[in-house]
Amino acid sequence: MVKRTVFLLSLASTLSVSPLSMSNSYATPEIPSVETIKVADSFNFANVHRRAAELATQPFKEDTSAALPDYLVNLGYDQYRDLRFRTDKSLWLKDKLPFIARFFHRGFLYNKQVKINIVDEGIISPLEYSRDLFTFGKTELPSDMPATLGFAGFQLFYPLINDENFNEFASFVGASYFRAVGKNQHWGLSARGLAINTGNNEEFPYFSEFWLEKPNKDATSITVYALLESKSVTGAYRFTLSPSIDTVISVKASIFPREKVAKLGISPLTSMFYHGENTDRFQDDFRPEVHDSDGLLMANGSGEWIWRPLNNPQDLRINSFSDDNPRGFGLMQRDRDFNNYQDLESFYHQRPSAWIEPIGQWGKGVVQLVEIPTDAERNDNIVLFWVPEKPIEKGDEVTFEYRIRFMSDDEQLQSGGRVISTRIGRGGSDSLNEKQRKFVIEFSGNALENLPIDTVLDGVVSSTKGKIINKVVQKNPFTKGYRLFFELEVADQDPVELRAFLKRGNDVLTETWSYQWNPTKK
Repeated sequence: MVKRTVFLLSLASTLSVSPLSMSNSYATPEIPSVETIKVADSFNFANVHRRAAELATQPFKEDTSAALPDYLVNLGYDQYRDLRFRTDKSLWLKDKLPFIARFFHRGFLYNKQVKINIVDEGIISPLEYSRDLFTFGKTELPSDMPATLGFAGFQLFYPLINDENFNEFASFVGASYFRAVGKNQHWGLSARGLAINTGNNEEFPYFSEFWLEKPNKDATSITVYALLESKSVTGAYRFTLSPSIDTVISVKASIFPREKVAKLGISPLTSMFYHGENTDRFQDDFRPEVHDSDGLLMANGSGEWIWRPLNNPQDLRINSFSDDNPRGFGLMQRDRDFNNYQDLESFYHQRPSAWIEPIGQWGKGVVQLVEIPTDAERNDNIVLFWVPEKPIEKGDEVTFEYRIRFMSDDEQLQSGGRVISTRIGRGGSDSLNEKQRKFVIEFSGNALENLPIDTVLDGVVSSTKGKIINKVVQKNPFTKGYRLFFELEVADQDPVELRAFLKRGNDVLTETWSYQWNPTKK
């Protein structure tokens, strides 16, 4: 399980700092470089591709040339938060470009050195670490830290809110993790470059080197290249980041296995679900809901839209959704009502959703959802990714492209009705009856709101076992949608897969609600 503090602490601290004004003085010199290297042709994805392919023919070798000193390894959480990049040293600040970059210091749990290069018209300039690039607050560190220390990652800024201020919109730090936000969104779920064997002896590849392409003065997007490494694979990546109301990251990647990989997770997302409206066991928390995402949304190759509410199970739960050339999938934060969270610090109602849109034909495979038990919101316990049907072997090359949209409203993705809540409670009239449960599902959306008030809809409900009884569909004037409720009778303790949707005649009006009910592991 991934500790959220590992990937959130620097980002969270940034939110409390006023955005850097674009009208600040530009007299501060830019970050120094060790050397400049002129490449034969303009630097592009092919350069990183060749590097990754060459490394895949060699055994994995951990870089020990830049070992982290003990005084940085032993930093505590609060001490590390004091290590901040100086805003007046921001990359490209003096050039008055629409994008600037700042860098993360190594220390605490960020122990790997990440090499960072700047690409400017075919010239590669590796960045040199300097203690003078950072402030350290109350954390006392030696004045002679080695110049070879390097960085842990970087942040990107763009004037999202207005033209006068820079706002952080993306960050790459820790293993192959990266994240982004759009306008008026707060930091939430993360993406990853790659997932390997998640749920069983997981391996965490990491970005060992980045190349940041200098944007021009009119740029609305920025390109970043990355080299990924691990014991099992190498990889070449190109990220094109376009910040806006919805920030979109276009990803191209080529993966080269050093050995056979049993389960390769492509386009992985990582999030947190502690408890929500569908949690039917007691939570000792003043907040009604605590989660970064509340459901999996999927548009499969046959055109069906599926909604799977997330859960915090008592045992590890892995569910696979078979598909052929998926149209899209992602982790959504649909509930945008502050009253359902009551959190004045975390702003869960403003956490972004992330939608993966494959580019090209991905073929057969599964969308896999991993739900890990957690007893606190500090842990990322939800993982989602695509697994190709065929395992990759040594000597193969897997290339894929996709877009990630960090968004606030997923209703724009589809025109049909969608699930806005799932609630579960005791069924029947016997308060001790554990074999009968009631499910209440709210559907809403333009497809339902515009129906005549006397329209009669049918709820189609199916289960892998047990018996569905007392099914009712009602118009809900408060949501302007429809409510479906039914009861499930079960005779044993095995999990039950449930599906439901609304239709009028032969016309399906909503996405398909999909849920796993475990009578003993609620």
